[in-house]
Amino acid sequence: MGETKLKIRFYTIADFKEEEIWLREEHKKGWKLTKMVPPYFYHFEKCPPEDVIYRLDFRNNKENEDYMQMVQDYGWEYLGHCVGWLYFRKSTSSITNENDGEIFSDNTSRANMISHIMKTRMLPLLIIFLSCVIPNALKMFDSAVSAVFTVFWSLMLVLYIYLLVHCSLKLRALKKDLE
Repeated sequence: MGETKLKIRFYTIADFKEEEIWLREEHKKGWKLTKMVPPYFYHFEKCPPEDVIYRLDFRNNKENEDYMQMVQDYGWEYLGHCVGWLYFRKSTSSITNENDGEIFSDNTSRANMISHIMKTRMLPLLIIFLSCVIPNALKMFDSAVSAVFTVFWSLMLVLYIYLLVHCSLKLRALKKDLE
């Protein structure tokens, strides 16, 4: 087994394009992705530097054999899955036209993936926020609880608001660009 390294990077569900770019840059430096472990651990193996395109597809564990065969027929190497995302790569040397570098054949398919992300990831985050974080934060302000709980629920409130706003705005902008 060759030289390996572990990198830690944080990407939200709306940052998949940035993740694809980062993985491509790592491969150009001679580090190919071997696996992704939740929540943000990337395992790499030393390889000859090469320009390789990485693509992510959010299937939320709904992929099937026909889908996987179709992607493979188009020359994509399946690397694995992580938290609903499927990771693929393809060497730029095998690309003959602009569409060869994309998993999706049209903007409608891309927009459908973004809608799927919003329904299966953003909606549950919103429900958790409204049913757990907000009520507990309000209880914190109404009672004399310890400073630890006050800090914890305040941080949770800020974190959830940031994630909801960041992901919602970014996904909405990505979808709007495709329509």
